Amino acid sequence: MSELPTPATPEARSAFAAAVAEPSRTLVALDFDGTLAPIVSRPEDAVASPGAADALAGLAAAGFRLAVITGRPVADVLRLGRGFADVPGLVIYGHYGLEQWADGELTAPQVHPGVAPAKAAAGELARAHEGVDVEDKGHSVALHTRNAPDPGAVFADLRPRARQIGADNDLEVVPGRFVLELRPPGMDKGGALRRLVAESGVQVVVFAGDDLGDLPAVRALRELDVAGVVVCSDSLETPDELRQAADIVVDGPAGVIELLRSMA
Repeated sequence: MSELPTPATPEARSAFAAAVAEPSRTLVALDFDGTLAPIVSRPEDAVASPGAADALAGLAAAGFRLAVITGRPVADVLRLGRGFADVPGLVIYGHYGLEQWADGELTAPQVHPGVAPAKAAAGELARAHEGVDVEDKGHSVALHTRNAPDPGAVFADLRPRARQIGADNDLEVVPGRFVLELRPPGMDKGGALRRLVAESGVQVVVFAGDDLGDLPAVRALRELDVAGVVVCSDSLETPDELRQAADIVVDGPAGVIELLRSMA
């Protein structure tokens, strides 16, 4: 087992020490894709890294509060997590908190009425661009350009078109790594993290993510009245904004899992 890493600032070092010393007062909140599961070409092919469920179970046994906050539907995380459903006390916030799963129970609102026409319009865009995939996420829809011949150029071309689809259907467009997601306004990981902290009453939060969609949670953590530690799951595609905001940088999902094991 490796030694615990040293966070970058005195405040983060103090928060991390408090997290390890007082697990019952600590929430460990994690993104899924790129953090607990490697990024893959097709979202449906993703799967949690080996040892992820065991690492979470180890944290649960040590007394930590646990949550996964993801843009995916809860059903995806339970299917791809390979054992996540059996981790005691794990809470999953899917669709950036729109769906909530705890103790085997799922709660979710009705699908926004703009999602269905947005899916149809996104499908037309995808058919006109080689290698562009549409991901039906239930409460939202995403356009992926990762498999296009020139992913960056196609992403730039589709961005204004996706914005128009969003404007036509009362949805917002949120960019990620070669992905444009159309989703109901107000859905982000910052709001989900705020609710988790309010409901759990924890005093320390360790949050881990890897992409632009994790930045709202980072901002929320810095504003909340708790001690916080931001962990960046680093890869060649990780945005500089997240690296710069992080207190600890680890090498992708494998590094995150090793960190979790060390904390437990």
